[in-house]
Order: sequence, then C-alpha cells, then structure tokens
Amino acid sequence: MAGWRPALAAAAGALLLAGCTSGSPDGEAEGKGKPKGSPDASASPSSATAVSEPYTLAEERAPRTRAEALAFVRELDVRPDYFGVGYRKREPFESDPSEWAVLQDDCQWRREPLPKTVLASLTRAFELPEKGGKGPVYVSLTVTVHQDTMAARRDMAGALESALSCPQQRLNATDVVRGLYSRVDAFTDERNAISEDDLAESGEWIVDGESRAHPFDWYKFRLGPVTVAATARHGAGRTEEEDSTVTVDMVEGLGFVAAGIDRRGDATEPAETSTGTSAGTPGETEGAER
Repeated sequence: MAGWRPALAAAAGALLLAGCTSGSPDGEAEGKGKPKGSPDASASPSSATAVSEPYTLAEERAPRTRAEALAFVRELDVRPDYFGVGYRKREPFESDPSEWAVLQDDCQWRREPLPKTVLASLTRAFELPEKGGKGPVYVSLTVTVHQDTMAARRDMAGALESALSCPQQRLNATDVVRGLYSRVDAFTDERNAISEDDLAESGEWIVDGESRAHPFDWYKFRLGPVTVAATARHGAGRTEEEDSTVTVDMVEGLGFVAAGIDRRGDATEPAETSTGTSAGTPGETEGAER
C-alpha cells in the first residue's frame, strides 16, 4: 500500500487556507469557514488562524426533490481556474446527473441509476493540457445531493471502506488506481478543516500498457446532506514539488465549491417537503467521483 504522500500533507494546509479565504479565486464572497481576522495573502498554512466553523448546508435549506437537486447541482459554479492556472474543460464535460458511480464487488467502478437516497449527482471534468514535457493532469469534481444528512454520512462511511476492501480499483476501460491509503475526519474543535466530514485518499494510477504509474489524489467533503468529491490524476514529468502543487490546487478548488454551497444555503429559503423527479442529460464523464 502506498504511503501518505508529502503532497497530501501539504494539502492539509490547503484545507485550512481554503477556510481562511473567500469563496472564489476572485474573492467574490466570504463563507462561514472564514475565521475572524483572516490572514493576509502571504500567510502560510502554519501561520493561518483556525477555522471557526465548517462550511455546511442545513437540511431545511437543501433541495428536497430530484428536480430541485438537479437545478442545484447545475447552477453551482465550478470553474476551471478553481484548480489552478491553465486548466480547461474536458470533453465530455458533464455526467448524467441521474446516475452515479458505484464500486462493484470486482473493484471496478460502474455508473448506475441513482438509489432512492440520492437526489442528483453531477460530475464535471477538467484538464491541464500537456506542456513543456509534462503530461496532462485530469481533475474531476462531483457534487451529490443526498436525501438527508444521514444518507450523506453513510456515503462517506462507504467511501472509506472502499479503499480498505479494494486497494486496487479500475476506474474505466484503461485506467487503474492502486496502493490506496485513506484517512477520514469529522470536524472538531481540535482540527482545522472546512467541512463537517472529509475523506482523503492517495495512491497511484496507471494506464493499461504503460509501465510507469503516477500520483492519484481523491478528496471528499460532506456539507450537511451534500457531498463534494474531487480527484486528480497527475501527468508524467513532474517533480515531487510540482505534484504537491497539483494536489494543493485541487483541494483549494474543492474548497471554493464548498464555499459556494455554503453561500447557497445562506441565501435560500427553507425548502418545503415535497416529491418530484427529474430527467438527466446523457453523458459519460469517465471515472465519475474517481
């Protein structure tokens, strides 16, 4: 099993900093994760102040029907530059929000219709193109609206178990991740984080027919009944420091999306209980959460 990479240790600092900064790269708005007396732009992870409270979305303000959940995930802003300079949308850009990825008993991810406990799940795909002898980086971000907070907690628990039962997993027809190492935490007064629960995994990914593997990162946050997950598959030709930057930038992008969800909750009137369905837009974003 792969060890806990230095890049993920650095990303722990990004978790803290994301909570100390505004909810977008442009500083459009501040989220609850911002502590009192935020640090200046030059602050390092070790010098930033603790997060006062995590980003969240109260159940009474969360989508309650599939139609509301579909509108929620589609309207949520997720920009390429959230993950660093030079990123762009990848085709296909969006998945079918009426499906999600499920890890099967054979340790292969496959897309399936949403269960009753999930209202919508949308994956968006981005890439940092190959340049200067450095291979492309593939980033995906998935927002999933669960029926309630308990269902979201169960999803987080299941995600942690997946690395234990399947340390090697097939993402799609060509890509495999292996040597997965997991860590999950809940928000406490002793911990600097920006969500109520978070899961981090590291490992390496390899494409069939290639001899060399490359770093793989996966982070997942829970904000009330909503989970947000992001993955990064690093391209070849990067130093350890450059790989660390890829990981930190990905986690910061995840923090921007979490801040957006938190703001949406603050701006939304409490939802009334109702029922409904939605129709998804076909798509085949590879890897889904992975």
